[in-house]
Amino acid sequence: MESLKRRSDWLVSTTKPPLTRYLMTRVEWDWRLIGVVGARGTGKTTLVIQHLKEKYGLSDEAIYITLDDLYFSSHTLIDFVETFRSRGGKAVYIDEVHKYTGWAREIKNIYDLFPDMKIVFTGSSIIDILKQDVDLSRRAVVYKLQGLSFREYLILNTNMEFEPIQFKEILARHTEIAIDICQKIKPLAFWDEYLKTGYYPYFIENKNVYYLRLEQSLNLTLETDLNFIDGFDAKNIPKIKQLLYVLAMSVPFKPNIVKLSEKIGIHRNTLINYLHYLEKAQIIQTLFNAGVTPGILQKPDKIYLENTNISWLLSETQPDKGTLRETFFLNQLKNAHTIKLPVKGDYLVDDKWTFEVGGKTKDNRQIKDLENAFIVSEDIEIGAYNKIPLWLFGMLY
Repeated sequence: MESLKRRSDWLVSTTKPPLTRYLMTRVEWDWRLIGVVGARGTGKTTLVIQHLKEKYGLSDEAIYITLDDLYFSSHTLIDFVETFRSRGGKAVYIDEVHKYTGWAREIKNIYDLFPDMKIVFTGSSIIDILKQDVDLSRRAVVYKLQGLSFREYLILNTNMEFEPIQFKEILARHTEIAIDICQKIKPLAFWDEYLKTGYYPYFIENKNVYYLRLEQSLNLTLETDLNFIDGFDAKNIPKIKQLLYVLAMSVPFKPNIVKLSEKIGIHRNTLINYLHYLEKAQIIQTLFNAGVTPGILQKPDKIYLENTNISWLLSETQPDKGTLRETFFLNQLKNAHTIKLPVKGDYLVDDKWTFEVGGKTKDNRQIKDLENAFIVSEDIEIGAYNKIPLWLFGMLY
């Protein structure tokens, strides 16, 4: 117990985040049981330690632990919490819950037995927190942490503050908003680097090893996290990597599942199941046609990599520019909006707004006569009428 508290205090005292992530103000921290899930490298650990530091400092009332610590190979979580509580503890911040067998049941028991204890936990986004062997859905509030938005990247690189902008505000006042921001900075001067190396906080420490760390995180997700899927066959990992390379070299990928399953040697249903979990792991993004209700074995109508940094990592040559544009737009909106594939245009957002994404010369021809339709253009600082700069959608969170 003492060694865990010493390690916790060391981490709390030495953690000095250069940025307060967007999720910090969205979490209802007063709730008794809070979960934060997300892809490896997005900053879950830093987020929860930052909150512990701001709320409790080095007080004996709170502690940070990680469930892959050797301590928990011979001690149960519930016994630890009971002992910590007896010493005046009030809040436990738990990292890597998915690495502890039976974590969900023990956290449920802690919640029920000790109503004066607060639990904050983090885990891999590949694990469905609310579908464990016990029901946490009535107890836990779970949040998903995205990678850095373009807004957060600008803050880190300019030391200037930019508040998140609401989606509807962008649609209604994009020219005014863009002019205001462009009077302070030149957003396009940061654009290419964000698409290449700006989504994960790795670059803060050392940009030279960015892709090495990203590749390591990707491999750990495939080789470790996927093993938590019931019936997962580790022999298929090389085939999944092959799938990702196929996606990286495609312009956006409209899958023929039968041919794809034959090419990489995985049964059709198994492939669709893996696509589902790769999306949960925040490695890919999938889209379905408007009017389609996705089922368990429903093949997606389009597949993208989850963010443009993964595209740059996996591509043997420069990624297709059109694919990068669409990947960025989808990535920045999908966390908070429903996005489908319309008959006309590239995206239908919340069943109301249609967007066509392209370069600076993109015109209205593909969405003419549609209501609530917009052109989203890369390589422009400021738009007019229904033409909106692509970078502005990176200011949403």
